[in-house]
Amino acid sequence: MMRLRYSPTSPFARKVRTAAGHLGLPLDLELADTGNESDTLMRQNPLGKLPVLLDGDRAPLFDSPVILAWLDHKAGGGKILPTETDARFEAMRLEALADGIMDATLLVVYEQRFRPESARFDGWTDRQKLKVSRALAALNADVAALGSAVTTGTIALACALEYADLRLGRGWREGNDALVEWLAAFHAACPSFATTAPPAA
Repeated sequence: MMRLRYSPTSPFARKVRTAAGHLGLPLDLELADTGNESDTLMRQNPLGKLPVLLDGDRAPLFDSPVILAWLDHKAGGGKILPTETDARFEAMRLEALADGIMDATLLVVYEQRFRPESARFDGWTDRQKLKVSRALAALNADVAALGSAVTTGTIALACALEYADLRLGRGWREGNDALVEWLAAFHAACPSFATTAPPAA
């Protein structure tokens, strides 16, 4: 069975868990401590980042876009990563945008969690939040383009939205009604998404 090194609050690991559940691919979940230099994670991914997928004798796979592509391949191809060129690159583009939202959110978390209050740079944090709000506004304005299919892109976006809920609060929902409705529809289309929800902060 494939093994996933993960953290229950990692939105990037949630992408993998959601995709695997949707595709019917079992995963053996194995917690990893990114702050522990003696954790085997550091040998599996020299960057010390999650998630990492271990599948037999194959070299460890990271990061999440690579893992999702591998899961799609394992499931026969064309399941969550479309084979048609335009649809494929649209899914990849959306995944990149959603990953960027998660990256910016995570940087806000790190600034608040690891930097002493006296050394925090509010202007830098505000810029990360602006990236998130700008991306969400753009998605909300063209929500019809997201469609209803479960793809690597829509999985990533759903994870990004609920990670924003967890770390930034639910304020992003104000003024983004179309995106909120889209997220509810995604829950219905991809039941495995709800089963991977992170523990409450």
